[in-house]
Amino acid sequence: MDAEQEQEFRAFVAARSRALTSTAYLLTGDAEQAADLVQSALAVTWVRWPKLKDRGRAEAYVRKTIYHAYVDRTRLFSWRRERSTAELPERADAGTDLAEAVARSHDVAALVRRLPRGQRAVTVLSYYEDRSDEEAAEVLGVSVSTVRTQRFKALRGLRVMIREEDRPAELAGREVIA
Repeated sequence: MDAEQEQEFRAFVAARSRALTSTAYLLTGDAEQAADLVQSALAVTWVRWPKLKDRGRAEAYVRKTIYHAYVDRTRLFSWRRERSTAELPERADAGTDLAEAVARSHDVAALVRRLPRGQRAVTVLSYYEDRSDEEAAEVLGVSVSTVRTQRFKALRGLRVMIREEDRPAELAGREVIA
């Protein structure tokens, strides 16, 4: 890599790393894992940078690398789904509309993180990044019909999880017969 290409890469990283990390965080739900995914993707991109003909597509290439690294890591570490914490997080005060909206968005993000990895990736691409089915399929390396199927299953799963959370504790997990 020559000095000009190195400067281009550094400028790209400076301009886009925050957005890339946000996407990775939506996938992992963990800041450190998100940073690791982005670093891994940027390391791969560093090696390929001189070969990338269209620098305008560099971000798409990095995002695709992030999604693939995420799927690979979750496959590799699927036995390690839960994280222990010393203290439970506090709920946001729902006294204002803004606080309620923030709390609701955190609740939805937590539910999205409970989805299987393929459904989670499609959900992040479709709803957080506002990608078309075709773009999501390209990023994930799957067909458009697979994206649509995964999104359908994700929405169905989210509806079930929301219903479960809205039930009183003594009824959760049981069917109510009226």
